[in-house]
Amino acid sequence: MSSGTTHRVVEAVWRIESAKLVAALARVTGDVGLAEELAQDALVAALERWPQTGVPDKPAAWLMATAKHRAVDVFRRAERLERKTAQLGRDLQEAEEPDWAAALDEVVEDDLLRLVFIACHPVLSREARLALTLRLLGGLATDEIARAFLVAESTVAQRIVRAKRTLAAAAVPFEMPTGPDFTARLSSVLEVVYLIFNEGYAATAGAHWTRPTLCQEALRLGRVLAELTPEEPEVHGLVALMEIQASRMRARIGPTGEPVLLDEQDRGRWDHVLIGRGLAALRRAERTGTALGPYALQAAIAACHARARTAAETDWIRIAALYEALAELAPSPVVELNRAVAVSRAYGPGAGLELVDALVDVPALRGYHLLPSVRGDLLARLGRATEARAEFERAAALTRNEQERVLLSDRAAACGGPLR
Repeated sequence: MSSGTTHRVVEAVWRIESAKLVAALARVTGDVGLAEELAQDALVAALERWPQTGVPDKPAAWLMATAKHRAVDVFRRAERLERKTAQLGRDLQEAEEPDWAAALDEVVEDDLLRLVFIACHPVLSREARLALTLRLLGGLATDEIARAFLVAESTVAQRIVRAKRTLAAAAVPFEMPTGPDFTARLSSVLEVVYLIFNEGYAATAGAHWTRPTLCQEALRLGRVLAELTPEEPEVHGLVALMEIQASRMRARIGPTGEPVLLDEQDRGRWDHVLIGRGLAALRRAERTGTALGPYALQAAIAACHARARTAAETDWIRIAALYEALAELAPSPVVELNRAVAVSRAYGPGAGLELVDALVDVPALRGYHLLPSVRGDLLARLGRATEARAEFERAAALTRNEQERVLLSDRAAACGGPLR
């Protein structure tokens, strides 16, 4: 096997196994920062040795053994060997070639779940949670995270460093929260995963309409979380929502990268495997017997679109009712804006515009480009072209996504009259 091929194998193994490796090391060291350093040391060792020795039969076990050997060295140098050897060195002393893969299998699920909850600990800022989650659980490098969110690599690096220091300073234990704390932390975990997905589904800024890699990472994290918490309906609701939305990714982009709106998409290009997975996840959420939460309600809305063979067959009356339930359960101006769209499709643009006009002065939506975009669409459908054009121009000026700006400018132009 050539050196280049070996390096690609190492990278693939790292992307798959790094979260498990860091999670197991964090459990025994109690320090996420140290755990990641040890895992990185093992990665470097693999890059150095595997081109000469070949890829081992159990690469994940090799990485774990190497990382734990290095951990023992670290503690020895720190003169804490006696205290830590009981945790880290016992298996190393009992056998020259311990079966680390078997040991990992015994604890990997608990370790991964703990790592998810640590990466999304409320002591961290939202930006720090995003960066740390993608680094530890997504296996993304700092530069990849920076490119995904269009920020400087140094900014992401600082966020990750500060996050580790904050966790250490707060003495956050490597254990699962319980009771109300679990519920609160789970909400934070789901929010972070969905934020990652949303940034991939509709990029906030930049030259590209979507960032599929982020959607893939969020889906992977959601699926792992669903297997680790099988009795949590909102986890399955979030997975259902992401699966169904992700099914449209190919149809959302035109030949030159331009956005394609839902009504104009070729539904034959939707991924029906992902739709099937999403509907199955929604059924799992429904089978728990509890009332649907915000993510499951949004998944039910997405399912209405997925089941419609054509845009004209969409059950907008049901979607409007689901948005009303969502607004009662998790009220927010953005939910109200989406409800207005559904109401306009179910009961006419005049009914939708009445709801949108009530949101115009809401502070939370000031500068939110989708508010004038929706208002422009409703005005255009009512034949008020001049007003619609002004709204689309305003929306185009507010968005930071280049592809979306072109789309909104084109819609403004289609309303007629001179460009301003």
